[in-house]
Amino acid sequence: MNRRHFLQSIGITAGLGLIIPISNNAWAVTGDGTGTATQTKRKLIVIMLRGAVDGLNVVAPYADANYAVLRPTIALARPGQENGAIDLDGYFGLHPALADLMPLWQQKKLAFVHACGSPDATRSHFDAQDYLESGTPGIKGTPDGWLNRVVTSLPGTSSPSRALSIGPLMPRILSGHATATNLAAGAAGTKENLLDRPQIGSAFDKLYQDHPKYSRSYLDAKDTHKEVMTASADIEMQMADGGAPPPNGFPNDAARLATLMRNDHNIQVAFMALGGWDTHANQGAGTGQLASRLNPLGQGLATLAQRLGPMFDDTVVVVMSEFGRTARQNGNAGTDHGHGNVMWLLGGGINGGKVHGDWQGLADAQLNEGRDVPVTTDFRTVLSQVAERHLHLNDRQLVTLFPNMPKGGRGINVIAT
Repeated sequence: MNRRHFLQSIGITAGLGLIIPISNNAWAVTGDGTGTATQTKRKLIVIMLRGAVDGLNVVAPYADANYAVLRPTIALARPGQENGAIDLDGYFGLHPALADLMPLWQQKKLAFVHACGSPDATRSHFDAQDYLESGTPGIKGTPDGWLNRVVTSLPGTSSPSRALSIGPLMPRILSGHATATNLAAGAAGTKENLLDRPQIGSAFDKLYQDHPKYSRSYLDAKDTHKEVMTASADIEMQMADGGAPPPNGFPNDAARLATLMRNDHNIQVAFMALGGWDTHANQGAGTGQLASRLNPLGQGLATLAQRLGPMFDDTVVVVMSEFGRTARQNGNAGTDHGHGNVMWLLGGGINGGKVHGDWQGLADAQLNEGRDVPVTTDFRTVLSQVAERHLHLNDRQLVTLFPNMPKGGRGINVIAT
């Protein structure tokens, strides 16, 4: 193999900041970039909290008598007390670090589904995240992610930027046949790369222009980069302003994502992942370790909603985590791997201002294996409702999206019809 073919075979453009999407079996490109704003009007953004966030302190059942008993030092104080929960409905309260989200709750653009999660009993982060991203709990080796399957089901002609991930690597959830673009987190994601220099760009154009296999991939990747750079043109200017968000990655990336989506209507599906939620020790209550992570998360979500402007009314944001944490705190003032958790939904079409789900309470007899919140709502039930009512996928497409999903979903009506 000569040097020319070697460079082509390893996809050297990825190293220069261009992401050529990968399908299950080969480099692949679909779509010609002719998607219209009408075809991509309804948006879906998925935020994954890797590490298993403690849903019992995100949306705390402060009125349950066992809540404070099970968590003598990490339970949120009752509403009205110092660093206490923010009352939602007289039973559940929101963590005070998420106060930035309360306007959305009051506008009925924020809802939660408690005791939600995967029916698979694993407590392995790796397996649980894989199942959450593949959409096939208990089945390993599923070749694609459910969000990629969403993209293949959407109407209209696909664009290389229709599905966007912000992060260090293309995530499992977007792997598959449909084209997806990965953009680095932080300001580096929209900086010029070597191919933006005319002489180098021209040289690479000649390298790839006649290749039967890689020419189309290269050109689409190059077009996607230009599209993203154009959409990001005002980000550096905004960052130079005095109103920059706190020095935490998510609020800044959320603002950047909103700008990208406003400026490029081809972007319809987006994904971001955030880590640091595995709070085995020193978790804290209204303040402390968990609070320090929830604060920028809440800020970022509020910023995303604000910066999207009118587009937010056509957007659903899903925040999910692989599993919950134990109801009882451990000996290190933290929590261990649990089962049921809380799923968050934000957007204009949300049946908001409610905590949905079949909540069983925290009595010993109601806990899964005597230690966890049970899963009474399969996470796929919620996502299927988003796909059906928000993205208008039909029954046949839903079966492809989540094969072998059980019927039902008691008390779940999170998307307005």
